[in-house]
Amino acid sequence: MKVVIFAGGRGTRISEESALRPKPMIEIGGKPILWHIMKSYAVYGHTEFIICLGYKGWFIKEYFANYFLHNADLTVDLGTNTMEIHQNNAEPFKISLIDTGLDTMTAGRLKRVLPYTNDEPFMLTYGDGVSDVNINELLEFHKASGKVCTMTAIQATSRFGVIRMQDDGTINSFEEKPEDSGTWINGGFFVINPEIKNYLEGDMDDIMWERNPMNDMAADGQIAAYRHHDFWKCMDTMRDKEELEQMWEHGAPWKKW
Repeated sequence: MKVVIFAGGRGTRISEESALRPKPMIEIGGKPILWHIMKSYAVYGHTEFIICLGYKGWFIKEYFANYFLHNADLTVDLGTNTMEIHQNNAEPFKISLIDTGLDTMTAGRLKRVLPYTNDEPFMLTYGDGVSDVNINELLEFHKASGKVCTMTAIQATSRFGVIRMQDDGTINSFEEKPEDSGTWINGGFFVINPEIKNYLEGDMDDIMWERNPMNDMAADGQIAAYRHHDFWKCMDTMRDKEELEQMWEHGAPWKKW
């Protein structure tokens, strides 16, 4: 099944890095977070990707166009203008890199790449979030649901410590960054049927995927939530990047390859 990845946003909340390259190309462990996401799908046999480009899209094009060269051992003979490849670490990826507009919103980006999905079910996620979600189980859940769309739902965690107190203000305990806030949020990792085109009619360039299309599907009872209780993390800020780097050094929970 093909995997669509949103990778066109400006990433303004991590401008320290995104001023130089697209947010999905910010590296974790020496590889772009986009690569980590693609590897997470490839583990389950999904190696065809459609990347929605926008801001600094040429950066992503050049990275994959030269991927084989950058990940190989080689000898270059300048005298004869020849190159010998000794060993390479290429991936079995087939990647369609589609320019979906500099400032196009996510619904517009998705609509622009629909022709590349060949009117077949496909998966969709964001180019800045990693997870250990079981893709096989997600697909099985989606098929059983009979819905147009399945969204992976994760429980929001607090960035701040919380206070447990009584009604009179007496503090019982402190809890640092509780893992379960009780609130389920959009974690990406969607599975979508071809009927999604009915929710993307007209000009979608100024429409957020997370607003009109998802709300319309909810109103029609056509979107389901696959509850994921394990690891998920989005790289919104430099702090997130540093935390992901630390996780990578100590055994990244999203790494299954």
